[in-house]
Amino acid sequence: MALNKSEIFEQNDIKIALICKALSHPARVKILKILTELNVCMCGDIVNLIPLSQSTVSQHLKELKNAGLIKGAIDGPKVCYCADKQKIQDSFQIINEFQNQLIDSQGGCKNGKC
Repeated sequence: MALNKSEIFEQNDIKIALICKALSHPARVKILKILTELNVCMCGDIVNLIPLSQSTVSQHLKELKNAGLIKGAIDGPKVCYCADKQKIQDSFQIINEFQNQLIDSQGGCKNGKC
């Protein structure tokens, strides 16, 4: 029987991967910067601020929402998006803890070949 990723990996590891995936494209970083700097919910206006098609922006918004970095609310025929600053803070806390874990680890190459 095949195992799914939630059975193989710890929940924190899955969260870290989702966050990193969401931040792995410059367009998503730019969208997140726009939403946090303007500190507003935007309904379709993001397309006017980034030189990408509506469908491409929608895909990027979907990735950011899946990672929990933004929230989306339906407003008539549109979805309005805003940054979830608490989730962003929580996400970076998880990443900082992961970084500290890696740095504080006594691991490394034991055979001296690397």
